[in-house]
Amino acid sequence: MNIRNTKSRWGLVSIVLHWLVAVVVLGLFGLGLYMVELDYYDSMYKTAPYIHRSVGILLFITIIFRLVWRGLNTTPQVLENHSAWEIAAAHWAHRALYGLLIVLMISGYFISTADGRSISVFAWFDVPSMVSGVDNLEDYAGEVHELVAYVLISMVILHALGALKHHLLDKDRTLLRMLGKNH
Repeated sequence: MNIRNTKSRWGLVSIVLHWLVAVVVLGLFGLGLYMVELDYYDSMYKTAPYIHRSVGILLFITIIFRLVWRGLNTTPQVLENHSAWEIAAAHWAHRALYGLLIVLMISGYFISTADGRSISVFAWFDVPSMVSGVDNLEDYAGEVHELVAYVLISMVILHALGALKHHLLDKDRTLLRMLGKNH
């Protein structure tokens, strides 16, 4: 398998990044649901948000790399059985997924840095606060973060259902190509 994309298939880097982002997004969503139910005396009260923030920052870096990689690579040709509306829907769905991810990560950053503190990423490096002293920034960013998380997960589900539709009903290679299989 090629590392880079070709006109007929996704390359190894694109495939790994796709599935890595998918797993991390689902994991962060689950961790976020878990975190909001913790009370002050729970042993994970400080640990879970620390993990959530650290992985979120690493995901942001990964998304930036993924966008650069996508821009530097060819995109496999659309399969011949895809209709014009499917092609347009997929195009806009991918843009929406990237946009939602970026808004989600920026709002998470604002939640975590509104008080002027930096974000420690697994004690490897710190991401400094660039905005502080804005009244209620944490609250507004929290509302955006929660809403966008639910919209993103809804879009992820639609994306997965679309892939399953192509695989099970249309019996085409859409899903197989993202699994790295040629046939």
